[in-house]
Amino acid sequence: MIAAPEIPTDFTLLQESETHFSSDTDFEDIEGKNQKQGKGKTCKKGKKGPAEKGKSGNGGGKPGGPNRMNGHHQQNGVENMMLFEVVKMGKSAMQSVVDDWIESYKHDRDIALLDLINFFIQCSGCKGVVTAEMFRHMQNSEIIRKMTEEFDEDSGDYPLTMAGPQWKKFKSSFCEFIGVLVRQCQYSIIYDEYMMDTVISLLTGLSDSQVRAFRHTSTLAAMKLMTALVNVALNLSINMDNTQRQYEAERNKIIGKRANDRLELLLQKRKELQENQDEIENMMNAIFKGVFVHRYRDAIAEIRAICIEEIGIWMKMYSDAFLNDSYLKYVGWTMHDKQGEVRLKCLTALQGLYYNKELNSKLELFTSRFKDRIVSMTLDKEYDVAVQAIKLLTLVLQSSEEVLTAEDCENVYHLVYSAHRPVAVAAGEFLYKKLFSRRDPEDDGILKRRGRQSPNANLVKTLVFFFLESELHEHAAYLVDSMWDCATDLLKDWECMNSLLLEEPLNGEEPLTDRQESALIEIMLCTIRQAAECHPPVGRGTGKRVLTAKEKKTQLDDRTKITELFAVALPQLLAKYSVDAEKVTNLLQLPQYFDLEIYTTGRLEKHLDALLRQIRDIVEKHTDIDVLEACSKTYHALCNEEFTIFNRVDIARSQLIDELADKFNRLLEDFLQEGEEPDEDDAYQVLSTLKRITAFHNAHDLSRWDLFGCNYKLLKTGIENGDMPEQIVIHALQCTHYVILWQLAKITESSSTKEDLLRLKKQMRVFCQICQHYLTNVNTAVKEQAFTILCDVLMIFSHQIMTGGRDMLEPLVYTPDSSLQSELLSFILDHVFIDQDDDNNSADGQQDDEASKIEALHKRRNLLAAFCKLIVYTVVEMNTAADIFKQYMKYYNDYGDIIKETMSKTRQIDKIQCAKTLILSLQQLFNEMIQENGYNFDRSSPTFSGIKELARRFALTFGLDQLKTREAIAMLHKDGIEFAFKEPNPQGESHPPLNLAFLDILSEFSSKLLRQDKRTVYVYLEKFMTFQMSLRREDVWLPLMSYRNSLLAGGDDDTMSVISGISSRGSTVRNKKTKPATGKRKVPEAEESSSSDSMWLNREQTMHTPVMMQTPQLTSTIMREPKRLRPEESYMGVYPMQPEHHQAPLDYKQQEEAARQQQERAAMNYVKLRTNLQHAIRRGTSLMEDDEEPIVEDVMMSSEGRIEDLNEGMDFDTMDIDLPPSKNRRERMELKPDFFDPASIMDESLVQNYTGNNKLQQASRGQYNKASWESWTAWWNLEDGYVFFLQYCCSVNLFLLWEKEVLKTVLNANPYILY
Repeated sequence: MIAAPEIPTDFTLLQESETHFSSDTDFEDIEGKNQKQGKGKTCKKGKKGPAEKGKSGNGGGKPGGPNRMNGHHQQNGVENMMLFEVVKMGKSAMQSVVDDWIESYKHDRDIALLDLINFFIQCSGCKGVVTAEMFRHMQNSEIIRKMTEEFDEDSGDYPLTMAGPQWKKFKSSFCEFIGVLVRQCQYSIIYDEYMMDTVISLLTGLSDSQVRAFRHTSTLAAMKLMTALVNVALNLSINMDNTQRQYEAERNKIIGKRANDRLELLLQKRKELQENQDEIENMMNAIFKGVFVHRYRDAIAEIRAICIEEIGIWMKMYSDAFLNDSYLKYVGWTMHDKQGEVRLKCLTALQGLYYNKELNSKLELFTSRFKDRIVSMTLDKEYDVAVQAIKLLTLVLQSSEEVLTAEDCENVYHLVYSAHRPVAVAAGEFLYKKLFSRRDPEDDGILKRRGRQSPNANLVKTLVFFFLESELHEHAAYLVDSMWDCATDLLKDWECMNSLLLEEPLNGEEPLTDRQESALIEIMLCTIRQAAECHPPVGRGTGKRVLTAKEKKTQLDDRTKITELFAVALPQLLAKYSVDAEKVTNLLQLPQYFDLEIYTTGRLEKHLDALLRQIRDIVEKHTDIDVLEACSKTYHALCNEEFTIFNRVDIARSQLIDELADKFNRLLEDFLQEGEEPDEDDAYQVLSTLKRITAFHNAHDLSRWDLFGCNYKLLKTGIENGDMPEQIVIHALQCTHYVILWQLAKITESSSTKEDLLRLKKQMRVFCQICQHYLTNVNTAVKEQAFTILCDVLMIFSHQIMTGGRDMLEPLVYTPDSSLQSELLSFILDHVFIDQDDDNNSADGQQDDEASKIEALHKRRNLLAAFCKLIVYTVVEMNTAADIFKQYMKYYNDYGDIIKETMSKTRQIDKIQCAKTLILSLQQLFNEMIQENGYNFDRSSPTFSGIKELARRFALTFGLDQLKTREAIAMLHKDGIEFAFKEPNPQGESHPPLNLAFLDILSEFSSKLLRQDKRTVYVYLEKFMTFQMSLRREDVWLPLMSYRNSLLAGGDDDTMSVISGISSRGSTVRNKKTKPATGKRKVPEAEESSSSDSMWLNREQTMHTPVMMQTPQLTSTIMREPKRLRPEESYMGVYPMQPEHHQAPLDYKQQEEAARQQQERAAMNYVKLRTNLQHAIRRGTSLMEDDEEPIVEDVMMSSEGRIEDLNEGMDFDTMDIDLPPSKNRRERMELKPDFFDPASIMDESLVQNYTGNNKLQQASRGQYNKASWESWTAWWNLEDGYVFFLQYCCSVNLFLLWEKEVLKTVLNANPYILY
């Protein structure tokens, strides 16, 4: 019975552990003893007898006292629910629930304990109930075994793992119940040597169960029980200390004032507290050694996490007893756990310890031992773990800066640039604590100073130094975002930053270098952007979030502060750094974040004029594209019609554009003047002006300056003369592109006339022709620019332009002709699919530089993506993608993701055409290999193996749903077969077709065929084969044999496995027949016999793409006639194209009608032959009787039921089944995918049934051309009967399914006849 604890006296369940409470490092034993006689020995109690148990509680009276009924407490005459139901509902206060149980325990502790035991059992999800009889007479292990037998193993869910708000609350209620129970019983009941012994013994036994629910629930209960006991022990320790101090104080009094009675009371109280503490220590020792040391390494991560979480609470709560290496080692070991959940609990447990600086001295040894592990966890694959590891190191840093070395800190520093924002923010806080949180005592006197003399000045410099040393200059926005939460005041001190840039350095202060000033301007820009936009930079976060009212107010205040400061300072900064392109580019972005209304309300118009003058000067000084585009964007930001400053800015912009346009026309006229050679100065003037106009045309509509004509004249002259500088051509193409796009935007946004449409159409087509001419330019940069713009124009003016109700734009639709498509494809093949070392087009010959290589790769990826978009949106023909797809394996590392996504998109558009494109790419690679190596290539060569591997990769892209890709796979096989037999061998029919080896590649797709489609493809393959081809076994014919086997392997083996599956699920299949086939058309009885044939007729007239044959009906292998479908009757609809270059079988070509009659007679003989065969086989001893009947029974299902089954999701993808003589499952699993199956069972007497009537068989054979049988003459003399039977099988084309079983049996009986 549970009341008798089974915990041994010493409870030595962990041999290597040094964590028992009696050790020197654990609880102090003030009296020098840990065990008492009679009390406190919770681990040494014997089993109570029935008599003793009857005396407990109510003195052996009624089993339930007053207010009890059936063992449950009564209130107001109504029976309460069981403890589990009360805790699950969570409606009652846990204090009252526990108080009610304590009352019942005081009245009858056995029944109350029985309720508590059943509470733990039910919390585990077990439906069993521990009865009073079991409680009295069974040991714990027996009760647990009994409950395990009654556990519902069908469901893996139990209360602690169930979903839903009720069960989430249940866990907290469950833990709260245990804590309140111990707290309410801490003064008396837990020391009665009965209740706690029983509970601890039960939980220890359950925690060792193999049932996860028992183990999980009991471990959680035991750990929470331990936590509650630790709290009790802590209170006892405090009371003992207080009592000891009172005792010492009283004893130190002089004798006259000393109260001896009080001394005796304090001494007695201390003794009682010591006894209670000894008992609590024994209980905790029992739980720790009996549960924790086993479960902290449990196979279930949740259980391990519970243990680590609770031990962290113990060490934090009662550090004097638990915060030592004996317990810390478990946390240190578990930091290497393979589950992130457990590692996370370790880190959070340690955070609670390191947060208290008073505990640092006790953690020194642990820190030195496991510091490296904590540092390495900052790179944990689980981001939550990495975040907590960084936070833990931050606490370690605050406790002692000497612990972490410079290398340890650097490992955390670089994480401020992480793309995962929580990791970066934690690293930013660590960085701020390490470098920015310390203040010098002398700074206290200048806290109120501002600008360059403020205390933040040195911190800003430190931030700049750190940014430069990290050498990640393009990621200043990431650095600012990482420190935004912890260093907001520093990062928003724009006045200090502005002073550092404009003011002269103080005496003795080192000025900022040029590089440091650039870094400071970049950081300042990032802080302004972060304050104005209030969202992380690109790459961090999932997008813009909705701001709260407080955040919106802060945003408005920051923008006002930024505008007021930099509206005045920005012209000064631009004037100071006007010649520095990098600094000016960043400074010109500041007006985008201004509150432009302040220019008017703050009377800052003169500063606006100064800003416009500085921008104009910068445009005149610089030709750098980035600077010019920054000026253009600044004008665009200031030219906002909502503000009153619009007119002032618009006038300044128009004046600038007028000057640029007039200058460009004047320079262009001189530059293109006939008879004169343009010098370099003229070319530079034209280029610089064209750059400025192009940069402004990007963001501003310059249509009223009519820039198309002059650019067209410039480009046309370049085509005619061929000596135009490349940069002029590049920018002229870009500017003309902007002209066309702005005109399209105007036509789209407003009502336009027909003349506008025609003018735009003419300009667009002329521009496309110019770009096409420049695709053949000698300069690579010009060709790349022309290609990119041409792809964009074709994409914009494709049929997509009419979407969204814009049918009026139909005249603008432009479809590229075949020559343009060919040139675009040639450009991709020549400039994208090249080796890295072959790309020598980078500027200044810096191709060897790694950064230049990466930049060149990105450029090539953009070019490929531009062309693939044309394929995906059907702007160019899909078959042009074949040249792209065939590069999939060779350039997988560089472009694999782009090509794979293109395959996926094209398959969504048209599965059939995508499949034809894939097989076309393989055919192109095969032809290239033939041209390089000839037709006598080695099929084991790397080139051929690479093509096969590419085919395998292509097959994987079709996925697992064969029904969705059924038609596409069928068409792929059709094209592949036709290609393989397309070129006959010039040496004659005895030699294989020239492309026959392609079938070896095509076999990679056979696994994607449905079973019935394999048979269909096989029949189509036979149309291209002569009879002699089927007999060839030389190496050169191996691709054909391999491909045939790939089609037949699924045909036979899968068919038999399907029938076996039907046999094993016979009842399920038969039950399906009664279900109504809602929404599905039933096949009339009269049409069933021809349903599988009729759907193939006239297929070419109704559909452009072939559809594989519907699943034929199942028929009995005894009753059905053999199905001998002629190609012209059954498969012409699927594969309507006749083979052009193949040798047709002689029996169809020369004597078709005679062959048909012969097949009918052969079919009748076949039925008789087969019936005799089955009866003979069933008389054999090798067929198990219990395997025979279910198969035959299920095969003979009614046709109506089968049609419903097949319509219902195609559960059984089968064809007309010619079932061989039944074999048991083990034999079927051993069938080899050879053409001849060796598993058939026949004997000599059975073969005689086929070799008896020699004359009839000779007459049957005479219907065929005897020339095709000459090769059999030598074999005839060896074995007349066997050879003729072999000829008979060949004459009726019995090379499919069941027939090969019989044929192989003959060959097994006399294997030498083929040799």
